[in-house]
Amino acid sequence: MSIPTDVASLQIMAHVYQKKSTQSIYEKTVTSLVENVPYINWVGIYMYENLDHKLVAASSLEDDLRWDYNGELKFPILNNANEDIGLMVVRSLQPIAFDVTDVSTLETIAAAIGQETLLN
Repeated sequence: MSIPTDVASLQIMAHVYQKKSTQSIYEKTVTSLVENVPYINWVGIYMYENLDHKLVAASSLEDDLRWDYNGELKFPILNNANEDIGLMVVRSLQPIAFDVTDVSTLETIAAAIGQETLLN
C-alpha cells in the first residue's frame, strides 16, 4: 500500500524543496495525497493560531468525511524548535487502509511542512 504514498511524497517534497510559498506547499500536500493514493479520501492541514486551530488547506472544504471515515491518522506538524504548530489529518473510507510505511512517509511529510513553515 505504500507505493502510491511514496509517489505523492516525492511530488510534495519536490515542491517543498523548491521553496514554494507555504500556502502552495499546503495545497500541494492535500491534492497530491488524495489524487495519488487511492485509499486516502480526505486530507486537511490545520495550523495553530493562538489557542485555536485553523484549517489552512483541505482536499475538499465541503466534505471532510468527519462522519463517514473508517480510518484516520493525525500527524503533528513541528517547527525547528520542536514546537507543535499544526496538525495534518488523513482520512480514509476503508477500514484498514494504512500500513507502517504509509505512517512513516506521512510523518516525513508533516515534518517537512513544519520545517518550511518557519522559513517562508
